[in-house]
Amino acid sequence: MSSEAERPLPFVYQFLSGAIAGVSEILVMYPLDVVKTRMQLQGKGVPESEAYKGTIDCLTKIVRNEGFATLYRGITSPILMEAPKRATKFAANDKWGEFYRGLFGITQMTQSLSILTGATAGATESFVVVPFELVKIRLQDKSSAGKYKGPGDAVKQIVRNEGVLALYNGLEATLWRHIVWNAGYFGVIFQVRSLLPAAQTKSAKTRNDLIAGTIGGTFGTVLNTPFDVVKSRIQNTVRVAGQVPKYNWAWGGLFTVAREEGFGALYKGFLPKVLRLGPGGGILLVVFTACMDFFRTIA
Repeated sequence: MSSEAERPLPFVYQFLSGAIAGVSEILVMYPLDVVKTRMQLQGKGVPESEAYKGTIDCLTKIVRNEGFATLYRGITSPILMEAPKRATKFAANDKWGEFYRGLFGITQMTQSLSILTGATAGATESFVVVPFELVKIRLQDKSSAGKYKGPGDAVKQIVRNEGVLALYNGLEATLWRHIVWNAGYFGVIFQVRSLLPAAQTKSAKTRNDLIAGTIGGTFGTVLNTPFDVVKSRIQNTVRVAGQVPKYNWAWGGLFTVAREEGFGALYKGFLPKVLRLGPGGGILLVVFTACMDFFRTIA
């Protein structure tokens, strides 16, 4: 790669590139997120006729019983979230990378530094996404279908009935989810890129980014799915004054799910999640890199 291709850009261009990449990914992959959430929220005691037996069965039942549009229910919240979320992910990753290279006196990124940088960027990203994630989970849950008229109404009802801090329910679990995913994603991207043949053309660069991003997204998903299951359960729990929720903290929630439903329950919704975030991770990296390359031609 030439030095021009790697030339750092101001924060605003990193932010815009991340935002465009995030919205592109969610428009393509969102139905799988709805399926993933439904499967994660499904606990014990669900009637056989209503139970989701797998990804295809869940998709089929949602479309047959609730209509195709249900696969896009709650998409307003993630689209509003996606721009700041993905922008924060990539911009924070770049800025934290600069910080750590300066801190440790290293001129080039290493895999260890990529993992540390990704984990820190994930923690930064978490503070942006929690309220949006909570609203999205409430809107995607079948039992809440008639309770909220939309994202704005969901926010009003949550604040009125549970307090403004309820919008940050699940913050600790979200921190774990994003730290683990971003550490795996960016760490694996660094390693895979180093193993792939050097890209001499634009199409080869796109190919490398798609491969690295897909493998990174898949690996991150394997690592963080248990925290995602618990986060979904925590955020879908309506807080009642004086009562300690069944799912309250990430690690306690992990043990509760494993004890009551078996270890496999910690990977509920894994297939639709990995189908989304594997290829989705590739889409993210390709679009982000393409946007950054474009901005370098005009900046």
